Amino acid sequence: MAKKQRKILLLPGDGVGPEVVGETKKVINWFNEKKSLDFKIDQDLIGGASIDKHGMPITDEVFYKALESNAVILGACGGPQYDKLEFSKKPERGLLKLRKELKLFANLRPAICFKQLVDSSSLKPEIVSGLDILIVRELTGGIYFGEPRGIEPIENGERKGINTHSYTTKEIQRVARVAFELAAKRKNKVTSCEKSNVMEAGVLWREEVQALRDKEYKKIELNHMLADNCAMQLLRNPKQFDVIVTDNLFGDMLSDEAAMLTGSLGLLPSASLGERDKNGRIKSLYEPVHGSAPDIAGKNISNPIATILSFSMALKYSLDLEKEAVLLDEAVQKVLDKGLRTKDIMSPGKKEISTSDMGDAIISNLH
Repeated sequence: MAKKQRKILLLPGDGVGPEVVGETKKVINWFNEKKSLDFKIDQDLIGGASIDKHGMPITDEVFYKALESNAVILGACGGPQYDKLEFSKKPERGLLKLRKELKLFANLRPAICFKQLVDSSSLKPEIVSGLDILIVRELTGGIYFGEPRGIEPIENGERKGINTHSYTTKEIQRVARVAFELAAKRKNKVTSCEKSNVMEAGVLWREEVQALRDKEYKKIELNHMLADNCAMQLLRNPKQFDVIVTDNLFGDMLSDEAAMLTGSLGLLPSASLGERDKNGRIKSLYEPVHGSAPDIAGKNISNPIATILSFSMALKYSLDLEKEAVLLDEAVQKVLDKGLRTKDIMSPGKKEISTSDMGDAIISNLH
């Protein structure tokens, strides 16, 4: 019986998304051709691109394609031309719908300072050299999805904006479990971040993470830290951290801060994972940490490394191809060793190349 093909859905989106996803598609095709893999690629619209054609940030057809895929690779959503749209119709709502409806509750964001790019960071080399942090962000709860929410009129002609921050035991423990499992494969150290000094939801977060550790992960070192202190410590001494687990709001902020320790958002991938189904499959979405960067869209100067490394994460977490993931990671390292740089990571004495040239260089180093 013929082996069932593994489906990969590409959603390039807006801005530089089509450029960086285009380079990733070339890498996927290389694996199909040279490694005799079975990836079946489909490509469709999300975000502003979908709004322009269909009047909505994601169609039901695309959503069901994502549901049936082994991995979804997304570029970026948004752009200034959509700023005046009603909130519920903005491009980013397509991404949020995917996260929520696919129940992608755990967002993994590595912050790794490549040895070749230590000088690209705004911090001193001794602070960031060898940096390797993994932030695990809860992705489907908290203030981004809590109810009630909205904007409503109040007395004296004023208005009130409402967002609700809430978490349950299950929501906290399932993302903490992901953090502990990943820490067990790294340095056995987890830092849990919340605001338990001013938020009841933060108190619950701290108590539930601690209870799970005490019951199931006694070999893991667990530290608790207030989120604002964590932001400061990331700048003061980032290498004290290994795995950081935190909620949706603080994870959004802290992961972007950690990303910039490395020198460029153009280098950092992310994975959003759901729970395993009865067949052992994990619903998943992979995307670069960077946004749509409309100011450089179409100029062939954006950095595709973050999106290509997002595909590497897909190889590891969704496609059961750990060796291929290592091969791809090593190819990126080789390109950087040769001094090839896109504009965002360019430094004196190195060679500046385009988006497409970077993709080609990575593929040549796969050979």
